[in-house]
Amino acid sequence: MIIKLLSSLEKVFSDKEPVCEERSAYSMFRNERLSFQLAFRADEDGEVKALVDEKYAPYISVFAVGDEPVVKAADESADDFFISKEPGNYPDILFPGNIINAKAGSWYSFWFEFAPVNLTGEQSIDISLGGVVKMLKVNIINAELPKQELIYTNWFHCDAICDYYGVEFFSDEFLRILRNFVRTASDHGMNCILTPLFTPALDTQVGGERTTTQLVGVKLNGNSYEFDLSRLKKWVEICLENGIEYFEMSHFFTQWGAEHSPKVMATDETGAEKRIFGWETETHSEEYNRFLTGLSVCLKAFIEENGLHDRVFFHISDEPGGDQLETYMYRASLIKKIFAGYPVIDALSDYEFYKNGAVDIPIPSENHIEEFAGRVEHFWTYYCSGQRNQYVPNRFIAMPSVRNRVFGVLAAKYDVEGFLQWGYNFYNSVLSKQKINPYETADALGGFEAGDSFVVYPGENGEVICSLRLKVIYDSFQDYRALKLLESLAGKEKSNALTGEITFKNYPHEASWLLDLRERINSEIQANLQSV
Repeated sequence: MIIKLLSSLEKVFSDKEPVCEERSAYSMFRNERLSFQLAFRADEDGEVKALVDEKYAPYISVFAVGDEPVVKAADESADDFFISKEPGNYPDILFPGNIINAKAGSWYSFWFEFAPVNLTGEQSIDISLGGVVKMLKVNIINAELPKQELIYTNWFHCDAICDYYGVEFFSDEFLRILRNFVRTASDHGMNCILTPLFTPALDTQVGGERTTTQLVGVKLNGNSYEFDLSRLKKWVEICLENGIEYFEMSHFFTQWGAEHSPKVMATDETGAEKRIFGWETETHSEEYNRFLTGLSVCLKAFIEENGLHDRVFFHISDEPGGDQLETYMYRASLIKKIFAGYPVIDALSDYEFYKNGAVDIPIPSENHIEEFAGRVEHFWTYYCSGQRNQYVPNRFIAMPSVRNRVFGVLAAKYDVEGFLQWGYNFYNSVLSKQKINPYETADALGGFEAGDSFVVYPGENGEVICSLRLKVIYDSFQDYRALKLLESLAGKEKSNALTGEITFKNYPHEASWLLDLRERINSEIQANLQSV
């Protein structure tokens, strides 16, 4: 059996021997998690078990890396920073467990996550496969990284839970599964959650509907509306209990231009439920304006009563284009008036929206980030399927992991305050025309590059199966926190000197560069801590 000890930035394919150098030594802080891999080629068919030093077993989680079938690896227009642009099986799924049923001649990988908790100093960890022992050396620095300052939202899709598990929205079973998915998100750096006041008007074909996931209860009472926020209160409580700090209220108007309202369900005097707003509701609807104005009174009182004033963001419409500025501004004027004092954020890459006061916090895509850097009060960014060019960071399955992880270093260098990505668990086809099985379809049935629409898989009994991309992206936030710690100790100039002249479009593409950079950051922090 051939065995190799690899970093978390390598992807092991069944038909290819990893050609990178082995990496067997790291440094980390007490409150970090360190991911690494043990790759092997089996010399015969059979069960292969990974065994960890008994002393360290309580601190190490083990996963068997599984393949995800990829059809759309990359768009034809994409740059060349991909592992491959061809369809095939790509490593992505982390199945909990230390056993792999291997076939002779094929390559496999175990993924390890080391969380030292109360250990410090030099550690030597023995890991064995089939009697062959590999040793990992880890220096645990006796200090902690600061809390993550960057606000990170990866859009949470409640309908995916309902549809995949066949549970009713807000039933006891839904809430049990919800807790699992939210906790996994917060455990991997997500501290802000998309909150479906009404079924999110996102990625839905015109005239179509997604499964209703509405937190605001609405009752028709003659010509007036009564609002019930009991579900919203329960949602907030569950999210706070499971590590979420900020709440991003779902968009009040449809995607790509704010031309319609989201689907809004209400009960009438007889108790029957019906849709009262939706695709038939035009931008200039006075009745919808009246509805939102009434809601704002109730919602603002709820926010203040629950101590959420500095934890809430509002949306108007996702990704409006420059030709939709007038419509967007019309909608923005209402939202900014009825929710005065609360920030409005939206993913948009045209600076005119901010210049004209339509949005408080614009969220430009990474490839437009230079147009906003130094020109906005609060600096956020996002990536999605469109960020396939110019080498900007992204998380497609066919991309090398260094392209996922480099985001954290860049975010620290640019002082990024917030980051948005649209698909934590989107298990639909493009425009939500069909439901999909994420274990069989990773590209929304050809709508996006594989991996754009989700980073977690639904497990049995409502458990969450992580992708290796989720772990690598979390590593990027740990890098961000390390650089912020160094800044606090030695200043921004020192931090920038270490990272060098990198930009979102221009940085070294080698995994070794990023791993070595992190070691240098840790060394500088240690030196500064000792001198204090």
